[in-house]
Amino acid sequence: MSSQDAIMVIGPGKRVTLHFSVILLDGTVLDSTKQKDPATFVVGDGNILPGFEQSIFGLKVGDKRSVVLEAEQAFGPYNEDNIQRMHRSRFNQDIALEPGVVISFADKSKAETPGVVKSVEGDEIVIDFNHPLAGRDLTFDVEIINIVDADSQAVQLIP
Repeated sequence: MSSQDAIMVIGPGKRVTLHFSVILLDGTVLDSTKQKDPATFVVGDGNILPGFEQSIFGLKVGDKRSVVLEAEQAFGPYNEDNIQRMHRSRFNQDIALEPGVVISFADKSKAETPGVVKSVEGDEIVIDFNHPLAGRDLTFDVEIINIVDADSQAVQLIP
């Protein structure tokens, strides 16, 4: 069997196109590409959760899999240290400070960090900097559409 006849599988150095759905354990679908265009990523580019990426290594075009990731492999555990209390005077007066509002903050390195208003207690605003899915176990349903070498210009699709 020549290397051209070898079946391509997901692993380092591959560009992968897939359909996915992210589902809470109660069955709630949080995101899905099934009614949209599939997603494409390069293995190791940092755009996919490492736990998810590792869980699909070895899959080939046409494979379908349901993968459960525990919170630690997904968006991490919920961390109470990521709750901050700030005085109302630190916020622009034009911002509606009410629970659920997402506000963009700059961290020490000037990178943008989102925080969610958890509560308003008088002049004290409680902000949650945890990822909204921190502490949640998630199911990923995937269908592999295409796999090529990351530096390849060729297109290989299911016949």
